[in-house]
Amino acid sequence: MDELDLKILGELLRDGRQSFREIARNLGIATGTVLTRIKNLERQGVIKGYTAILDHEKLGYELTVVVEITVSKGKLLEVDREIAKKPNVCAVYDVTGLTDAIVVAKFKNREELSKFTKSLLSIPHVERTNTHLVLTTIKEDFRLT
Repeated sequence: MDELDLKILGELLRDGRQSFREIARNLGIATGTVLTRIKNLERQGVIKGYTAILDHEKLGYELTVVVEITVSKGKLLEVDREIAKKPNVCAVYDVTGLTDAIVVAKFKNREELSKFTKSLLSIPHVERTNTHLVLTTIKEDFRLT
């Protein structure tokens, strides 16, 4: 991957709906070059798919939580996979520190959050959770280039 690939990725992140021709025009390169580069990035797994960026609050997801999870020794991946299946979960991370995993999830109301928290505690090998309610989102954007 070189600087041109990064510029193409930047264009896609800025507006994933623009055509190969528009990207080529913006970067001052041939349309065929853009097409070839994007197909290679897809084949390499750098580009995993295409999606819209949604405003979760406008969709009714008023609550964002960050949950610290402590898991029985040797069972972390098993627990992570189970948590990742839950529909409100946005991210699952194995981390260093006092806890084993961090989960980011979004909910429409306290009742949904309550059910989710109880469901986490019912998963075998989950020893403890510590839930942090996000009060204000300053930045939430995972697009990097």
